[in-house]
Amino acid sequence: MDNDNEHAPDTSAICYSDDRNGEFIIRPVGIINTPHKDSSRTPIQPVFARGIKGTVTVNPEYSDGLLDLDGFSHIYLLYYFHKCKDVRLILKPYLEDKDRGLFATRAPCRPNPLGISIVRLLSVRDNILQVEDVDILNGTPLIDIKPYTRRFDLRENVRSGWQDDVEDDAAEILGLRDFKKNQT
Repeated sequence: MDNDNEHAPDTSAICYSDDRNGEFIIRPVGIINTPHKDSSRTPIQPVFARGIKGTVTVNPEYSDGLLDLDGFSHIYLLYYFHKCKDVRLILKPYLEDKDRGLFATRAPCRPNPLGISIVRLLSVRDNILQVEDVDILNGTPLIDIKPYTRRFDLRENVRSGWQDDVEDDAAEILGLRDFKKNQT
């Protein structure tokens, strides 16, 4: 009989508190390394980080979980915004100078500061992933990895709320923030 837990790590990445009051602890499964050292100079989305490379180091106890990941061209990285301290429910997003509700934006300062980015997967070697189009601050704790699958993730007839009113040229400039300017 197969043992389903044969490749399970000794420690769980998620633990509920003893009193089971609904709070839980999520432990990182790795770390994301990028050239982005200053959040104010980091592109705000992967689409504005084209060509920027980084590495993802998965903790060794989770490396067996990388089996077959190299067959995917893109992956989702779920991570913790470790530098965000404040929660702002109303804010001015980078792409517009108008107050918006937090949940209608992708701003990092959230009640649960979790981020998600789709990046290009270049290679997998042992517990190291080489990735590209990275918009993530260096040293960011990795929470999870999921493969991008066209069959499941591609959507038709999408509405993007207030962002549909932002011109592409303006989004390109605002989305880069000061990253390209500071690379020269």
